[in-house]
Amino acid sequence: MSQTYEHEEVVVRRGRRSGLPIIAAVHSRALGPAVGGCRMRRYDSWRDGLTDALRLSEAMTYKAAVAGLDFGGGKSVIAVDRDTDLTAALREAALEDLGELIAPWQGSYRTGPDIGTGPQDMLVLKRFTPYAYCAPEEHGGTGDSGGPTASGVLAALRAAGRHVFGDASCAGRTVVVSGFGSVGGRVAAGLAAEGARVLVSDVEESRREAALAAGFGWVEPDEALSVPADILVPAAVGGVLSEESVPRLAAPLVVGPANNQLTEDSVADTLARHGVVWVPDYVAGAGGIVYTLSRESDHDSHEAARKRVDGIGDTVSHVLELARSTGATPLRAARQLAESRLAAAAAPSPGA
Repeated sequence: MSQTYEHEEVVVRRGRRSGLPIIAAVHSRALGPAVGGCRMRRYDSWRDGLTDALRLSEAMTYKAAVAGLDFGGGKSVIAVDRDTDLTAALREAALEDLGELIAPWQGSYRTGPDIGTGPQDMLVLKRFTPYAYCAPEEHGGTGDSGGPTASGVLAALRAAGRHVFGDASCAGRTVVVSGFGSVGGRVAAGLAAEGARVLVSDVEESRREAALAAGFGWVEPDEALSVPADILVPAAVGGVLSEESVPRLAAPLVVGPANNQLTEDSVADTLARHGVVWVPDYVAGAGGIVYTLSRESDHDSHEAARKRVDGIGDTVSHVLELARSTGATPLRAARQLAESRLAAAAAPSPGA
């Protein structure tokens, strides 16, 4: 099924240093400068990277709007083909190409780490623009945003648990965390500390030993959706919830930070028909951007920024209550909240 995108600005360029496709997409600046991380990933075609940038930048617009941030949505992608040897030199050249592309925007698009990039990579981008967030702390940034992202997911889980089970505590519940990476590992640890029975899954078989050593159960990736559980936490790549996979779900609640979990928006209706409550990923996964912008843009203290991350629980409660009261899906309810902010920002001021 084709999808229509409405973006303010999209640039696709072959990097003059790296020769790799460099993509930057700005979906909206209605609420303020566009923000969204830099993804460096292997694709079958650069067009797949473009699709990723378009979908992710749109989701960032809604993520920022629902979270109450005065920022819009953007995303950048460095598309690496399957056969390219991504050496350290090529990696740095590609990042320099991206820095050269976004520098003329003078902060109207601001980036940070995403899949395939990290705090050290932001130092390369900072050669071209000061608007590269999450650089290492010793260089004035906030470093890895995985911790705040995981904290936001845990706040979302508690709020959603109260909505679905009548109790915010995860103690005694069985939770499957699909994706045992930086964020998923932290979410798993936080859930275990609350008394949950945690099963983890990852396509990287090498992570199995670490998971078992940490006291978690292990689930093979192709069984993660169908294992009987109270909660499923998608914490890896997107596209896990489709018309085909939803009937296999064995958990009544799905809350996680993986981007673009639905293969298409209509899957939200399928989830509802199967009695599954799904918290939109851009709501549950907003902790990283909330914390980073609070610290690096608003210059809040660590404590104040963490308090704003905890507020994601209130946002989730609002979304789920709105969905319940209106008969809408949580996706539609979240979109309604975001679109009301975007519409207000676009409306002419009185007397204009």
